[in-house]
Amino acid sequence: MGSPLGDFIRARRDSVQPESLGLPDWGRRRAPGLRRSDLAVRAGVSVEYLTRLEQGRDRNPSVAVVQALADALGLDPSEREHLRYLSKITGGECTAHTRSAPPRREVRPSVLETLGLLEPGIAVVTNRLGDLLARTDGFEAVTRGTGLLDADPPNLTRYVFTDPRARGFFADWDEVADERAFDLWRGPSSESFEWFTAELAPLAGPDFTRRLNGHVIPRRGPLRLNHPSGCELELVREVLELPSDEQQLIVLLPADESTAQAVDRLRGRSPGRLRAV
Repeated sequence: MGSPLGDFIRARRDSVQPESLGLPDWGRRRAPGLRRSDLAVRAGVSVEYLTRLEQGRDRNPSVAVVQALADALGLDPSEREHLRYLSKITGGECTAHTRSAPPRREVRPSVLETLGLLEPGIAVVTNRLGDLLARTDGFEAVTRGTGLLDADPPNLTRYVFTDPRARGFFADWDEVADERAFDLWRGPSSESFEWFTAELAPLAGPDFTRRLNGHVIPRRGPLRLNHPSGCELELVREVLELPSDEQQLIVLLPADESTAQAVDRLRGRSPGRLRAV
C-alpha cells in the first residue's frame, strides 16, 4: 500500500528530465523521468530507503531527508511546501489528514461585511470543497449564464468536473481542474470524502480520480474566462485565507483594460448588493 508522500515523490521523479539536472540521458527506459538510483545519489540516501518511501513502507522521513529530496528533485517553493505537508500527515495519516468535522458553510458576519465593502467588485467566499458560500453582485455578473450558479447550493468543484459548459467557460480548464482536485484533497473530512467518492467521482469519471491522486501543484496564474456574452476576461486572483473557518475570500481583479471594460458592461455599473448562500 502506498502513501501520499510516496506517490508525490514518485510522480515528481517521473516528471523530471535527467538532462535538466545535468545528468546523462540513459536512452529509452521503461519508465519516464529520473531513475530511482540517480535521485537516491542526489539526495544522499540509499536506493533501498527511497524505494521504501515511494512504496509507503517508510512513512517517517526526517526533516533533513525531506529537504534533501526537495533539493534533489529541484522543487519550487509551492512543491516544497506540499512535500513538507505530506511528510507531516503521512505518518499519522488516518487522524491528521481525515478530520471528522464537516467543512464549515456558515460565513461569519464580519466576513460578510468585508465582502459587502468589495462591491461592485468580483469576490466570493468559498471552502476547499468548492462550495460558493457568499458572493458579490460583481461575481454573479461575471458568472451569469455559465451554469456555475445553477445548482442549489452552487459548487465550483462539481461544476468543473460534471458540467460540459465549464470546459468552454474556463479557457485553461485543465489548470482549473488541477486546482479543484488539489484543494479538495488538501481539505478532507469524513463528510467530504463520502461526497467525492459516492457522488462526485462516479459522475466525474477517471479523469477526476487521476487528478485527485496526482498531487499536481496548481500554478494559480491569471484566471482566463470565455463569457457566454462573447467577452474574453483575464482576472488576477487575490486570496485571503480564513484559517479558523477553513474558508477563503477570493477577489478577482481585471488584469487589463479590455477586461475592466468588459466587466463594467457585464455588471452594468449597477449598485452592488451582497448575496449570501
